[in-house]
Amino acid sequence: MRDSPSIVPSDRLDRDICLVLEDFGAGAGCAWRETDEADTDHATVLRHLLSGQYTYPVKIVCFNPSQGWSRDATAEFADAVAQLAADTDAEVSPALQAFIAANGSRRPRLARRR
Repeated sequence: MRDSPSIVPSDRLDRDICLVLEDFGAGAGCAWRETDEADTDHATVLRHLLSGQYTYPVKIVCFNPSQGWSRDATAEFADAVAQLAADTDAEVSPALQAFIAANGSRRPRLARRR
């Protein structure tokens, strides 16, 4: 039993946190991207995927420390970014198209970035 309270505020951890594993190429390999705490929510990660802040995403995991769960959210994000791109007629990089094709369950029409 803990005698003193935690130094980590529990309200900061009682939310879903999403992190992206990115492939940096043959020389560097894959790594979890360093991310500001404020940029780990679902909507922000989705926006960053579409805007190209993650060049070669491989895997996306979500977890909630307070609730004690984690899951692979790669397919969910692939479908969501494809839908967002289709809804907004956004251009999609070839690498993001490959991520969507490899991980998504839907195939909406996407505008290809040249």
